[in-house]
Amino acid sequence: MLDTVINETGTDPQWAVLWLHGLGADGHDFAPIVPELLRPHWPAIRFVFPHAPVQPITINNGLPMRAWYDIVSMDFRSRADAAGVDASVQLLDALIEQQVAAGIPAERILLAGFSQGGAVILSAMLRRTRPLAGVIALSTYLPDPENAVARRAPEGIQPPVFMAHGTQDPVIPQAIGAHSAQTLKDLGIAVEWHSYPMAHQVCSEELQALGDWLDRRFQAA
Repeated sequence: MLDTVINETGTDPQWAVLWLHGLGADGHDFAPIVPELLRPHWPAIRFVFPHAPVQPITINNGLPMRAWYDIVSMDFRSRADAAGVDASVQLLDALIEQQVAAGIPAERILLAGFSQGGAVILSAMLRRTRPLAGVIALSTYLPDPENAVARRAPEGIQPPVFMAHGTQDPVIPQAIGAHSAQTLKDLGIAVEWHSYPMAHQVCSEELQALGDWLDRRFQAA
């Protein structure tokens, strides 16, 4: 099981957010945003920020760093190591089951991810057969979309998705993220898309919109 950073916003949380970081970061990267995101009337939430395994990254001359998969090419059609994505999806599934065993039903678990982490959660979402509360994909894309769609669980119930991207993102161009969003929409998945004048990062306006989206998820339950 992955090492994680845990932040519980109240006693006996009945909701969980599993948040995957980007390349070269770790589970501490997004933990500081929790106070900015929270709203007083929300239920108690367990935020789980796992640390990705350390592995060599091909495009960084084999330099080892925390990563959810190897990046083998600059071409977005083949840049993500498929075996690495699969392995991280399995790790994420184990984290989900850990929360279910701890008493939080899958219907009250949200997946969140930035960049590489977002690529993993989008891949995982399409393969699930059990419902989730929602998916948050920030500055990211769906790796190998044709294969991802082909591997979609036929009986799967895909949750609503919040996606946000920067217009000036030099790491993952916004057009790549927008294409992924359209791919999901074409599958009938409810995707809320947001675009901001920023680079490969998160901004306060984005967190405000995400908070509004989360508010609707909690109210719907």
